Amino acid sequence: MTKISIIVPIYNAEKYLSKCLDSLINQSYKDFEIICIEDKSKDNSLNILKEYSTTDSRIKIIENKKNIGAALSRNKGIDAAEGDYIYFIDADDYIDEKYLENMYNTIENESAEIVLNLSVINESN
Repeated sequence: MTKISIIVPIYNAEKYLSKCLDSLINQSYKDFEIICIEDKSKDNSLNILKEYSTTDSRIKIIENKKNIGAALSRNKGIDAAEGDYIYFIDADDYIDEKYLENMYNTIENESAEIVLNLSVINESN
C-alpha cells in the first residue's frame, strides 16, 4: 500500500503546474501517489496533467464534471486516496526534494498523527 497520498486541486494553473509536479515527482522519498483533481480549468492544465501522467504512473487524474472549487475537489481526492497519510498541496506551490522524506520520518519517529510544516513555497505570491 502507498504510504502518502498527495492531493492537488487544480484550476487554471498552467503557469505553475509543471513546477509543482516536478517538485513532487523528484522527491527523495518515493512511496506516494499524486491525486490531481482537475476542476474544469479553462487553460492548458489538463493537457499538462495528461502529459505528466504518461511518464509517471503515480499521477492519477480526476476530472470534475463541473467547477466545484478547491475544498470539494480536495474531498474527492480524499475519497480516492489509498495512502496511510494525506498531504495537500496547491497547484501553485512547490516543495523541497526532501520534504516528504522529512515529513514521513517525523511521523514515524515521533508517532505523530499530524505534521505541520510551513516551508512550502507559493509561486503566485
